[in-house]
Amino acid sequence: MAGGTLAAAEPLRLVAFGDSLTAGYGLAATDAFPAQLQAALKARGHDVVIENAGVSGDTTSAGLARLDWSIPDGTQGVIVELGANDALRGLDPAIAEASLDKILARLKERGIPVMIAGMRAPPNLGKAYQERFDPIYGRLAEKYGVPLYPFFLDGVAGQVALNQRDGIHPTPEGVKIIVANILPAVEAFIATLKPPG
Repeated sequence: MAGGTLAAAEPLRLVAFGDSLTAGYGLAATDAFPAQLQAALKARGHDVVIENAGVSGDTTSAGLARLDWSIPDGTQGVIVELGANDALRGLDPAIAEASLDKILARLKERGIPVMIAGMRAPPNLGKAYQERFDPIYGRLAEKYGVPLYPFFLDGVAGQVALNQRDGIHPTPEGVKIIVANILPAVEAFIATLKPPG
C-alpha cells in the first residue's frame, strides 16, 4: 500500500504495558508516565500516541494473563514495565523471569517490537534476592535482541521529594525525571520502528 503525504501520515502507535508505575497510581491521567512521555516525544517532533496499559498491582504473571487484550492489533511498539510488584512481594524471581519471557515471546510471535524497562529488587530483600532478581531483564533483552532501559526508576527510587507518601510511587515531578532519563532510549527505540526513508 502506498503511503500518503507526510501531513496525512498516521502517528506511531505505542503501548506502555506495566503496573502502577505505568498506570499513574495516585496521579492525574495527564501526569502518568505514558502521557508525560507522549508529550515529551511530541515536543521533540515525534508524532506518537502512547496508550496507557498499566494496571496497578499487576505482577508479571498478571501482566501475562491480560497481554493479548491489552495490546491491540496495529500496535507498532510496546514498552514493557513489570516486575516491581513481584519484588515487593518477594516472589520467586524465576516466576517473574518465566512470565516476562512468555510476554516477550508472545509479542515477538505477533510481530510487535518491544523495549524492556528493567526493575531492581528493594535492598531490604537482601543481597541474595537482588542477585537473582536484578539480572532477569538483561538476560531477556539479550535472549530476544530487544533494547533494555536498565532501571525504570533511575534517579527517582529512594528520593523522598520525588515519591508519594508511600515512598514507592513517583510524584508528577518524579515521573518527569523518569521521562527525561528514559527519553533518549525511547527515541532510539522508535527510530527502529519507522519505515526507512
